[in-house]
Amino acid sequence: MTVIKRMPAPIRLRELIRTIRTARTQAEEREMIQKECAAIRSSFREEDNTYRCRNVAKLLYMHMLGYPAHFGQLECLKLIASQKFTDKRIGYLGAMLLLDERQDVHLLMTNCIKNDLNHSTQYVQGLALCTLGCMGSAEMCRDLAGEVEKLLKTSNSYLRKKAALCAVHVIRKVPELMEMFLPATKNLLNEKNHGVLHTSVVLLTEMCERSPDMLTHFRKLVPQLVRILKNLIMSGYSPEHDVSGISDPFLQVRILRLLRILGRNDDDSSEAMNDILAQVATNTETSKNVGNAILYETVLTIMDIKSESGLRVLAINILGRFLLNNDKNIRYVALTSLLKTVQTDHNAVQRHRSTIVDCLKDLDVSIKRRAMELSFALVNGNNIRGMMKELLYFLDSCEPEFKADCASGIFLAAEKYAPSKRWHIDTIMRVLTTAGSYVRDDAVPNLIQLITNSSEMHEYTVQKLYKAILDDISQQPLVQVCSWCIGEYGDLLVSGQCEEEEPIQVTEDEVLDILESILISNMSTSVTRGFALTAIMKNSTRFNNTVNRIKKVVSIYGSSIDVELQQRAVEYNALFKKYDHMRPALLERMPIMEKALTNGPTDLAQTNGETDPAVIDSKPVQSIQQPSSQANDLLDLLGGNDIQLVIPTAHPTKPASVGGELLDLLGDLNLSGTPAAVPQMPAPQLLLDGLSGQPLFNDISGIPPITAYNKNGLKIDFSFERSSTNASITVITTQASNCTDSDMTDFVFQAAVPKTFQLQLLSPSSNVLPAFNAGSITQVIKVLNPQKQQLRMRIKLTYNHKGSAIQDLAEVSNFPPQSWQ
Repeated sequence: MTVIKRMPAPIRLRELIRTIRTARTQAEEREMIQKECAAIRSSFREEDNTYRCRNVAKLLYMHMLGYPAHFGQLECLKLIASQKFTDKRIGYLGAMLLLDERQDVHLLMTNCIKNDLNHSTQYVQGLALCTLGCMGSAEMCRDLAGEVEKLLKTSNSYLRKKAALCAVHVIRKVPELMEMFLPATKNLLNEKNHGVLHTSVVLLTEMCERSPDMLTHFRKLVPQLVRILKNLIMSGYSPEHDVSGISDPFLQVRILRLLRILGRNDDDSSEAMNDILAQVATNTETSKNVGNAILYETVLTIMDIKSESGLRVLAINILGRFLLNNDKNIRYVALTSLLKTVQTDHNAVQRHRSTIVDCLKDLDVSIKRRAMELSFALVNGNNIRGMMKELLYFLDSCEPEFKADCASGIFLAAEKYAPSKRWHIDTIMRVLTTAGSYVRDDAVPNLIQLITNSSEMHEYTVQKLYKAILDDISQQPLVQVCSWCIGEYGDLLVSGQCEEEEPIQVTEDEVLDILESILISNMSTSVTRGFALTAIMKNSTRFNNTVNRIKKVVSIYGSSIDVELQQRAVEYNALFKKYDHMRPALLERMPIMEKALTNGPTDLAQTNGETDPAVIDSKPVQSIQQPSSQANDLLDLLGGNDIQLVIPTAHPTKPASVGGELLDLLGDLNLSGTPAAVPQMPAPQLLLDGLSGQPLFNDISGIPPITAYNKNGLKIDFSFERSSTNASITVITTQASNCTDSDMTDFVFQAAVPKTFQLQLLSPSSNVLPAFNAGSITQVIKVLNPQKQQLRMRIKLTYNHKGSAIQDLAEVSNFPPQSWQ
């Protein structure tokens, strides 16, 4: 007689949970899990149908704890095929947790789901709909879309709401099936059941977002949506749908989102929903978060559609009230929303300026950063003095991570709206003394340029800077600017004359003492020492009594371990010895530096929200006059034996690898369709003729600029000029602008052309693109086109934006016009 030995009944799920919770260490818990998994595997091998449901339930619990449970996938399929509802429920739950479309096992469920979608019990049909809507692959959606569409037309509200959500998943997976669900959507909004209404709005939103044709088709539903929303607002207390005294806020929010999509760029739809949006904005209770959520969606809808100006002011006032809320999340949301709308409704946002400035004092760093960005966006010619006072106070007291961004923002705002040159210089010097080494590198050349161009302020500036470094030589940007000014205007410093304020009395030796202290200071960087040594050398032509001392200092640094400093000193020594007759001419003052007008002419008194953008855009952008020292920044992008290099230099920031990277710019650019021969002409004369003292360009008023790139908020325009000395040279001035809400840093523009052309890329004006079109980067490209062909160019863009490194390629073809070649 054979005795069949049966395994003991497995423990229940509750007992397993209780046992696991008693574990005192992770190792003890792991041991319990492994023991139970072994028992479950044995049960699966024996095809034990009695306890399969219990074992899968325990397996799902262990899966949620983070332990592997993939060996239970087939058991889930067996439970789905069972006739018992309890088995199906656990089976479908297991399928949603353990299966996804990356595993071929899920395709085995297709037939079971199809049968269950046609089941006589609504709860089984609901399980199948939930599973398909959760993890159905594109293949499953194609096979089962017909059953979902049938259930979408059923009179059972329980099934209709689940079928609508399942249809959303089907549309996302297979967009071409969208038209199949169009007939079923006709009566969805007539449903009284809020659950069906909610899911119907979700389905309509998905269809409108994915298809312009659907968007046009469903715009006729705007009056019906307005009526539903009005009933929700005006209806009395409904215990079934009430949340904190508001009737079904979830449905209200969904309808507002759908109205936003339907009203965007459509006058008739926007006009139809203006009144209901005003009602929602004025009648919604604001004491609870539920009401604030509805108000926020209302504001977004008002700002996104073509709404009336009064309604937009009402929306911004709601955001202003949000700024006074005690909840930090609501304040952050309000600041973010105001930042998005400040460019379109500037004056309305300006009314809340004092509240926004108060947010700079908030303890939460996220709120503080948003308030800082919004404050800069509100600066204009009328409030520049008051806003700068607040922002300078913020710069003085803020955390280190804010100082660099705040300093850059102040520099941009001061450059754009400064009421006077003296105020501008005082403000930037205040930033240099406050932010110190947190100031970005581009601030130093920008301030030097400002000082150079303010000839009437030279005495005042050099005295103020000299006083500043007497107290502190640890702030490197400040010391660099001061060293440069003393080198240029040292004679004005010791002259003891200043019309702006009472002059200070300084001797030549005292000036040299402070410059030498910078040279020997441990806090000075190599760049700062270079500034100081050059300043000492320049003063050899400005000071009369200390030339011998200057010679001694310069000769000492001829043996410095710093190669840059050593090279400067050796060259300066050679000036003293062999080329002393040339020294006064070589060390004369720098000429006025011209800069591109990136924000429109200053005589327009441009202010945020007060100047027509079209006026500014209509002004031609001036190209930067590059000094001759920047000729070394050129690079031939193409290479090859049949190309004569213009100047074989390396890119200043990527000396080793840039050539290989730039060759990749050509990609699939067709180079074989044009002759490869290039006239053998003296290369330096081809592209450097524009750097001579002759007039550089001809008049090109008849050649319109083009937009070469416009993507992700970055826009690059090309304007064309022609060299007056060589008609075969096309000069392209590029202007890059950034309309997003954050700066683009480390911006690099690179270009390549076919081998029948030669290209020269000059240095850019900056590597930082300010947000909100607050500034631009200009760069000059010179192209030799001896055969008068239409130009094709491949460009490569790299930059950092919101913490992400971005790289993109684009191609510009057939420019400028053939008639101009």
